[in-house]
Amino acid sequence: MDLCDFLEHLNCGKAVIGGSELHQFMHKVSNEAMKITAKLNACYHEPEEIRALFSELTGKQVDSSFKLFPPFYSDCGKNITVGKNVFINSGCSFQDQGGITIGDGALIGHNVVLATLNHDFLPQKRSTLHPAPIVIGENVWIGANVTIVPGVTIGNGSIIAAGAVVTKDVPENVVAGGVPAKIIKVLDMEEM
Repeated sequence: MDLCDFLEHLNCGKAVIGGSELHQFMHKVSNEAMKITAKLNACYHEPEEIRALFSELTGKQVDSSFKLFPPFYSDCGKNITVGKNVFINSGCSFQDQGGITIGDGALIGHNVVLATLNHDFLPQKRSTLHPAPIVIGENVWIGANVTIVPGVTIGNGSIIAAGAVVTKDVPENVVAGGVPAKIIKVLDMEEM
């Protein structure tokens, strides 16, 4: 098992059986992510140091326009992709095994949780994990304390109101809020 095989399995949406070789590999990757995030969160870092640590966490070089305010938490890291001019505020937790893609110009508020894994519903299979990606479009603004669950896509230009729990896809250029999140306003892009 190597990282490419692991990510390919997850990105195909295949289940991870509790106790399997893949599950054990997932724990190994999680331990590596915890080491990097502990370093990231331990003390003050200049912006270029933060970008270097985030790039190490994801295994991909982030753009020089990327900004992050620690603390930041991830239990994988290797399945996060961020575009240009992305800002992630403090206290965010990304469970990215199922894949997290963040488009150019996205703003992520304080304490946002992006969760890409579900446990199996059957009690006897509860340790089995089911991955599904989260996709955040371009120029999306996610307010503080939002939770986005596995398999959700947020359309370009949309806003997710603070405290929302997003359980379904959100189309482009709307404001969604509440628990569960619903569309509360359509943005008139011509007025903006």
